[in-house]
Amino acid sequence: MGFGGKELGSHLASFLLGAALPTAFLFFLASDRLGEGLSSISMSWGSRGTTGQPAAPPAQEARDQEVAGFAGLAELLPRVAMEDRTVILTLANEAWTQPGSLLDIYRESFRNGEGTERFLDHVLVIAVDAGGFDRCKAVHPHCYHLDVTKPTNLSSANRFMTKEFLELVWLKLSFQKRILELGYNFLFTDADILWFRNPFRHISVYADMSLSTDYFMDTFAPLNNELNTGFYYMKSTNRSIEMIRYWRAAKARFPDGSEQGVFNNIKHELVSKLQGRIEALETAYFSGFCEFHNDLNKVCTMHANCCIGLANKVLDLRDKAADWRNYTALTPEERKNGVFNKWTPPARCWKTIGWNV
Repeated sequence: MGFGGKELGSHLASFLLGAALPTAFLFFLASDRLGEGLSSISMSWGSRGTTGQPAAPPAQEARDQEVAGFAGLAELLPRVAMEDRTVILTLANEAWTQPGSLLDIYRESFRNGEGTERFLDHVLVIAVDAGGFDRCKAVHPHCYHLDVTKPTNLSSANRFMTKEFLELVWLKLSFQKRILELGYNFLFTDADILWFRNPFRHISVYADMSLSTDYFMDTFAPLNNELNTGFYYMKSTNRSIEMIRYWRAAKARFPDGSEQGVFNNIKHELVSKLQGRIEALETAYFSGFCEFHNDLNKVCTMHANCCIGLANKVLDLRDKAADWRNYTALTPEERKNGVFNKWTPPARCWKTIGWNV
């Protein structure tokens, strides 16, 4: 679904080039507005691009600064990752980690899901402020404090498309790129997502990147679906590193856009220019408030999209968690007969975007 062409280059060429240039073709990307707000420097390990040309090596100082910006990450990842070197990531701040808020609901869904509790120990919570980091450590075994040096308030319950919200959602890309460079795959999920079943069963092993959708149409052009970057999986390959680098760089072309909006603007470029293999995930399995299906026998995750306001997300997600508990209390025969196979409409969230129940 939505796959590009074959990956360019060869291992032999990489070896010969590496022998000639021991710096492994590092290069320094000019940081964008968000990148300047991070303690890390926007630097990437070189990889084979579509042109096959090596990039210029960066200064030693830039390399040292990046390592310092993600201090301890390389040591932390082996403790979090699954056997196939996959980590589950979510982003949190002080507001989202308050007792009873999104992080608690998110973690509880793993325990109440079918076969999902085992994944909880592979979740790395990326805290963007000190308050979120402290609260995370009190309830979860794997937390990482992503230092932000730019004086921006990332601790509040930021509403969609505010300046603070845009800072927050762009913040994750440098961190994710570094994870790919270290040889780890990741599944990123927003904290306003409930887990019900194993989502990896419905993610293609052939895709470089698999993303959820707000609305899914089963067509021969899956990339025409509106992709949602609140839930996406990326494999660690040279191509995926190039894709996330290209995505970050595109922010300069769309300075007022969210990372999701920018991604939808460039998704076809990622296929045509980088031969990226991108998969759109069906809402029947990866559901959300924008489009959910009343078939609890299939659903793997539920995303509080099409919603404005932290309090509205929390309350409507709690309703879905209650629906799930009622469903799982049924016998297999009752489930098969559809005794309880309907979600409570997310009325509060729909009201925020002008929808009626």
